[in-house]
Amino acid sequence: MSGTVRRRLGIRLRRGFGGRVSPTVVILGVVSLLTDISSEGIYPLIPLYLINVLHAQAVNIGLIEGIAESTASIMRIFSGWLSDVLGSRKWIAAAGYALSTASKPLLSITTSWHQVFGIRFADRLGKGIRSAPRDALIADVTPPERRGISFGFHRAMDTVGAISGPLLAFWLLRSYHLGYRKLFLLSAIPGALAVLILIFFVRESRRPRTGEAPPKLSLSGFDAPFKRFLFVATLFSVGNSSDAFLILRAQNLGITAGKILLLYVLFNSVEAALATHAGAVSDRLGRRNVMLAGYLVFAVVYAGFGYAKSPIHVWVLFGCYGIYNALTQGVQRAFASDLVCAERRGTGLGAYHMLTGVALLPASVIAGYLWDSIGPSAPFYYGAATALLAAVLLAGLLRGSVTCTDT
Repeated sequence: MSGTVRRRLGIRLRRGFGGRVSPTVVILGVVSLLTDISSEGIYPLIPLYLINVLHAQAVNIGLIEGIAESTASIMRIFSGWLSDVLGSRKWIAAAGYALSTASKPLLSITTSWHQVFGIRFADRLGKGIRSAPRDALIADVTPPERRGISFGFHRAMDTVGAISGPLLAFWLLRSYHLGYRKLFLLSAIPGALAVLILIFFVRESRRPRTGEAPPKLSLSGFDAPFKRFLFVATLFSVGNSSDAFLILRAQNLGITAGKILLLYVLFNSVEAALATHAGAVSDRLGRRNVMLAGYLVFAVVYAGFGYAKSPIHVWVLFGCYGIYNALTQGVQRAFASDLVCAERRGTGLGAYHMLTGVALLPASVIAGYLWDSIGPSAPFYYGAATALLAAVLLAGLLRGSVTCTDT
């Protein structure tokens, strides 16, 4: 791609977003959009495939999602650290996107839940490799006063892909009667396009190498406000089990596979509509206040999933779940970026992603156990109670948190 084309593209992107969002952030948003078309087009089908085709138990799904997400999350702090040490984020992120893209089509040849576990692990490992360097790249090109809207915009683009993916899968299911396995194969196409766009369109200014030793999974070098934030965010995540259980709950209440894809469209549409606005509000009113609202919405929604008696309840709750995601996903990453100075931002974001990801192991295993041993409502009441506790601690421990002034 020539420099002239890149410059013209950059001018158009700046004009299109009023100069508030960097062209690099916009292109990374497109990369995430395409990746989510690939991922989210098949993600709602994976737990159904496990239950209905491979005859796995809920606790097996909890193990698959929990171990894959949490173990792969350990990579996030190392990939963030490596991007700080090398002074480069792009190529580490590209490697992560490529690994995820290559793994998904392998689902089409699985015959047991153990094989699905290995593939989901590789997919999530790729996400673990890319997340912290990509988020640090967004923070590097964005002034502190615009980070909320930048992370919100990126999350919104990510979510537009999460809308398009299930819609495309629904169309293929209805129009061409494709099965799970063929959809898994087709998922590689948008993922490969995302990798190519990242490689050829994103340009970064190399930062000086830091020469830091590898991270020792210690938070001793970070300030107290960041540690308190990590504690609260991790506690919240212990109750926030895999969304696979929301999908199983929908099926449990009589919603078919095709309509579950549309539920995901509803949930992601609400998030896409609100995510950028939520980020902008956090720039004005403070990240903590927006996150607190998100935690409370989550508690109400999860309690609702526990109580739900009919499909109409599920439709309403999935829409409200999109509000929770909009209020927290981009805002939490912006808040973590605020609390860590530039020279350690990749490592700090890696620590955030790692700890909240590791918490998914107990969250999902507990949810699977509660589902099998008590009933489908139990995991959601547990998640609601944990979210309320995290909201109380967020209100008390992070009052007046200090923001790093180093850009």
